[in-house]
Amino acid sequence: MTEPMDKTADALVVFGITGDLGRRMTMPALYRLERMGALPCDVIGVARQELTTDELRTMARESVERAEASVDEDAFERFAKRLSYIASDATDPSSGERLAEALGPAQKPVFYLATPPSLFAPIVEMLGSVGLTERARVVIEKPFGHDLASARALNDRLLQVVDEDRIYRIDHFLGKEPVQDIVYLRFANEIFEPIWNRNHVKAVQITLAESFGIEGRGSFYDGVGALRDVVQNHLLHVLALVTMEAPAGSRDAIADRRLDVLRAIPRADPTEYVRGQYEGYASEDGVRPGSDTETFAALRLRIEDWRWSGVPFLIRAGKMMATTMTEVHVLFRRPPPILLGDHTEQARHHNHVSIRIGKDAGASIGVLVKDASGEAAEPVHLDVSFQEHLARSPSPYERLLGDALSGDATLFPNQAVVEEMWRIVQPLLDDPPPIETYTPGSWGPPPADRLAEPFGGWRPAASEETRTEPT
Repeated sequence: MTEPMDKTADALVVFGITGDLGRRMTMPALYRLERMGALPCDVIGVARQELTTDELRTMARESVERAEASVDEDAFERFAKRLSYIASDATDPSSGERLAEALGPAQKPVFYLATPPSLFAPIVEMLGSVGLTERARVVIEKPFGHDLASARALNDRLLQVVDEDRIYRIDHFLGKEPVQDIVYLRFANEIFEPIWNRNHVKAVQITLAESFGIEGRGSFYDGVGALRDVVQNHLLHVLALVTMEAPAGSRDAIADRRLDVLRAIPRADPTEYVRGQYEGYASEDGVRPGSDTETFAALRLRIEDWRWSGVPFLIRAGKMMATTMTEVHVLFRRPPPILLGDHTEQARHHNHVSIRIGKDAGASIGVLVKDASGEAAEPVHLDVSFQEHLARSPSPYERLLGDALSGDATLFPNQAVVEEMWRIVQPLLDDPPPIETYTPGSWGPPPADRLAEPFGGWRPAASEETRTEPT
């Protein structure tokens, strides 16, 4: 069958629309798309909960009110009119028949699976059994498998029904504007490219710290842990964007260059991996007695290519940390001590570029300037907040769902990327080191410090720095 030139969806089906993800993220994102005039089609919700369409609309209203400071009544009315609901077990073959009837003449539906991972393959197989996947796109949430073998098994089942270019795997981190800004910061600014390599970069650190714990998600988190939850996906995506070669040609080239970098990363070494668990985790609701699930993970990786060979990449992520921050910190080598000598306090300081990915999105550049005495150099940080200078940016789900509906797969990892990320961390899952406990409000277990000691130690939180606003 000939592929239509216009990829815009003519129907959106959300499986699991009444769940936590549907209420917290999906419905507010779809409302915002409608408000901007960017929601191109009607929305059919599918879940087991017995609801009427009017009750779903009421739920949507409550979700939007929780997420928005104020509600645009005209926009919400338009959004509500688009909503309909089917109460059904999504894996029941009769669900497919009811769904086919509800879709009517739609030729390019998007099926969004906001469901537990165990339902991904059964739902797609059900859709295929009633002929609904020929021109459809299927959007699935992370996690994509529990390890490399299960990721491959899931992909194999999906590919029996849907072609790879019609599978859109959501990682909401890639929908964050500051994550996308990494590409622009690198390749739209000539000043960085000449020094963005092993000749000038001493080390790269990527930190995702959260000052809160598992927040009642014990039964989910205890079977996942920090490595699977954020390192294997979010932070490896960030690492790839920071280190990939310049994309050329089409937008698809970004995905190709990310894959090139991931393929150049050797499998992680368990001797360069530290697992931590915050004190009190074992008493959280839903956590198994004696659980050794990590709430903190720190590791060191390498990239064996011409640009980065020999540069250490230090990654850490944890809960109940000293602060909440997500940051990329690129540490540069010191210049030769011709002018200032090598026995001064400032000799321990390096130039750096830090990119903040959290709510305080922005960047800082660390430089050395002459101090008041005129006889030494002093480090200062030139800082800019993206939010202060740029217009409102879409939320991650707003961006990703909009892209899925328009047929833009740029921000969605493909099968090869997912499997490469699992390949990198699989040795850490197969041979994990013992758990180290750490105090809530700290920067993790002390053994994690040894990973970064040869490279100047972990960078402190941005809030602990002195910043200088550029004029």
